[in-house]
Amino acid sequence: MASRGRTERVLTRRVDGVESRRTHDDLIVEEPMSIRLDGTLVATTMRTPGDDFDLAVGFCVTEGVLDGTPVKGVRYCGEGPAGESAFNDVTVETGGLAPVPTPRLNLTSSSCGLCGSITITELSERLEPLEVEPFDLDLLAGLADRIGVDQPLFGATGAVHAAVAFDRAGIPVVEREDIGRHNAVDKVIGHLHLNDLLPATGLGLWVSGRASFEIAQKAWTAGFAALVAVSAPSALAVETARVAGFQLVGFARGRRLNLYTED
Repeated sequence: MASRGRTERVLTRRVDGVESRRTHDDLIVEEPMSIRLDGTLVATTMRTPGDDFDLAVGFCVTEGVLDGTPVKGVRYCGEGPAGESAFNDVTVETGGLAPVPTPRLNLTSSSCGLCGSITITELSERLEPLEVEPFDLDLLAGLADRIGVDQPLFGATGAVHAAVAFDRAGIPVVEREDIGRHNAVDKVIGHLHLNDLLPATGLGLWVSGRASFEIAQKAWTAGFAALVAVSAPSALAVETARVAGFQLVGFARGRRLNLYTED
């Protein structure tokens, strides 16, 4: 996984039984990033710096604020050079063709994205049920061994999540890491969108943590045929997947999994 995230080395005291020693520890960097659409603030989210353009576009896609309008460009913005805002302010440009967004008033944390601000009923009003071919369960059961091991930022810090889009052969198409699981997913979706690979009806989405409603609605918005999580799904995520028509798999570890969307 090509990682562009940042770590910071800090001094810590490591205690192991009766032994105690001073040592250095690598911690993941977490910074706020403002996401704008044609210059208008959409939201500010806490994220791991890196793949910022993918994140901004993916967020706009999964929030539905693009309203089908093509992205003409993505850039760092602010009053001066990008470096003056520490590369923490990004605008997605449609030439003013996208509807003016309603900004979120609160900071989106790295652990929470939608925070219950949207429901399945609201999603069904703007998203159609998917017509996708399910993945072979034997392939999904082996994903952890194939794509769940290449996480350099997690290996260095133990503090980030990963999201991977994979094809019908179980081969990764794009992989991203971030301190926020929703950010990692948005980075994947943003990359796919910028490369004209949406809707992702021939792809699956693997996530290193749990499958929340938020992750399920992002998978639906992007058109994934399957969502595979290492941990448990929520009941609302399962309901969302069933309404949307994509496979939802949880506890995908080793050769085991739970399928929650069987007909």
